[in-house]
Amino acid sequence: MADVSWTGEVSNETAANASLEFSVEADFQYCLFTVIYSIVFVLGLIENVLALYLLSCKVKHISHSYIYMINLALADTLFVCVLPFKIHYHLNWNNWIFGDMACRITGTLYYINIYLSIAFFTCICVDRYIAVLHPFTYIQIKVIHYVTVVTILWVVALSVTVPLILGGPLHNRGVRNTTACFENFATHSWTYRMAPYNILALVFGFVIPFSIILISYPLIAKRISQIKHAARKRKAVSTIYIILVICTLCFLPYHLTHLFHFLMRIQVIQNESFTTLIYKMRRVTLALVSFNCCLNPLLYYYTSSSKKWRFNLKLRFRSKKVYTICDQRLGESSCVYKLQQTHGNKTPRDEIN
Repeated sequence: MADVSWTGEVSNETAANASLEFSVEADFQYCLFTVIYSIVFVLGLIENVLALYLLSCKVKHISHSYIYMINLALADTLFVCVLPFKIHYHLNWNNWIFGDMACRITGTLYYINIYLSIAFFTCICVDRYIAVLHPFTYIQIKVIHYVTVVTILWVVALSVTVPLILGGPLHNRGVRNTTACFENFATHSWTYRMAPYNILALVFGFVIPFSIILISYPLIAKRISQIKHAARKRKAVSTIYIILVICTLCFLPYHLTHLFHFLMRIQVIQNESFTTLIYKMRRVTLALVSFNCCLNPLLYYYTSSSKKWRFNLKLRFRSKKVYTICDQRLGESSCVYKLQQTHGNKTPRDEIN
């Protein structure tokens, strides 16, 4: 979460904290952020724009859960669009020249992407859990349910973004006559303004969603191991591993170091050497978390077979008709028989592919 200020004036305490930040600041961060953000911008923009095109235009009537992936790709695309501003900021030795409003917008979009990505991962996890362990319930889920969930997530994200943008300046003066954006704010702001905000973000933005993923996926993997088709099994397991790897490599290190950083800023941790280590590790994990938008397209690929990407309209239409007949006319046992006849021994749990 960002170092957010809710006041427009730079106090003596703010300047003192800024001096402290720069005293433990490592020069490697300028090169680190510039190189990583440049790579992420190029790869992420190409991958996610292509993913948006394929998911929205070439993959239809396959699974309503693709709505989650489309919105995940959209969030990643918005994220990479703000990276040129961040690249210039770090190239210029953390000096922001684009004004306060641009700082507010780019900063909030940057951090909102982190939590939207985790939220959509959790939604995909729950969707796969229902598809595998409760296949007949999964059949009854309609597109409006997915749209409702996605709408709620975006509304929550905007409800957080708007107060950050309208609540006050997010830039302040640091040493070397530079203008910092989303960092180097006063201890007072962290203690009295940011403490509840950061705790809620850590708990509801990461701990609970990540716990759902860790609990659900072993259950899914156990059921997948019973699938007879080796190719389908490999693809489904690959999907599970991709989400776990992205969360473990990108989001877990960032939130662990951010927790220590938060404790440092509210002066619960005051050890000087540990403070220096925390600051450097947070720089590294903050850059690492941006790689998630380059890794997410792997998820789109492994959840879509080559046939699905080619989009056989006739097959999709037949699949949709069979589901409708099952829901309205047949019992549960007959429904299984019809699905198997139409799809070649395909059951609702094969949607995890």
